[in-house]
Amino acid sequence: MNQIHNVHTIDLNFLGIPNAIAAYLIPHAHGGVLVECGPGSTLEALKSGLDSQALTPKDITDVLVSHIHLDHAGAAGWFARQGARIHVHHVGAAHMVNPEKLLRSASRIYGDEMDELWGEFLPVPEEQISILHDNDEIEIEGLAFRALDTPGHAYHHMAYLFEDMCFTGDVGGVRMYSPGPAHLRIPTPPPEFHLGKWRESINRLAAEKFSFIAPTHFGVFSDPQRHLGAVKAGLDEIEAWMENIMPGNPTVKALEGAIAKWEEERARADGVDGEALESYEKASPAWMSAEGIRRYWTKHRDV
Repeated sequence: MNQIHNVHTIDLNFLGIPNAIAAYLIPHAHGGVLVECGPGSTLEALKSGLDSQALTPKDITDVLVSHIHLDHAGAAGWFARQGARIHVHHVGAAHMVNPEKLLRSASRIYGDEMDELWGEFLPVPEEQISILHDNDEIEIEGLAFRALDTPGHAYHHMAYLFEDMCFTGDVGGVRMYSPGPAHLRIPTPPPEFHLGKWRESINRLAAEKFSFIAPTHFGVFSDPQRHLGAVKAGLDEIEAWMENIMPGNPTVKALEGAIAKWEEERARADGVDGEALESYEKASPAWMSAEGIRRYWTKHRDV
């Protein structure tokens, strides 16, 4: 666990891989707040992280999720059963209360691996949902957060400003914790990856004032403007790559292979290899990025 100011980074050790998914703990006088809670499959690691701060799951009064993808919000219903209030984008809220459609969609993607990857996804009682809109202020036991509507990775995506830190979910990209190489990957899963909206979100974040940036994958960094510049460059690279590859109408398998090779080459060029490269792949699988790119190209560019 790493700490910047009063923010504790808990490594959820997803599939036994370090630095793939983080939950951020901010203690307060009567317990604590989590920004992101990870999937149900990593609850034991999260409990251990809380225990290291002399907290139990029942001490978590609030969970702020950036969006409802399973690696970010999968354990939210479980925390609601322990008494927590769950804060979520207004578009995603209904899927937290009734996750049937979300889970059906995920099951089509992950098949027999659903349980191993994500564990149990419990519904959140409606009375424990806090529905968020752009610029909403959230005050919890003297802690003040501001929610920023930031689509691009997903339509239902919030970033959160807290003191001099911004929790960016996935719109801030995937960057492994220092002192590793300065490499950033753009996660482009289906169905809502959108280049234009993502660029607008990054421009919005760049206009805010904060000293630390905390993507869910993974860790807290002290170079937010440099980081956001790397996200912008990554979006440009993805667009150039698509414009080179997609007019050839590659098969799904060929596209998966091409994006996997390209992402590995980018990572190795930045000095990433071994366990760190595996962490990037677990946090942002190339095959899923390929599907998001194919859908985006078909829906928004191939016209």
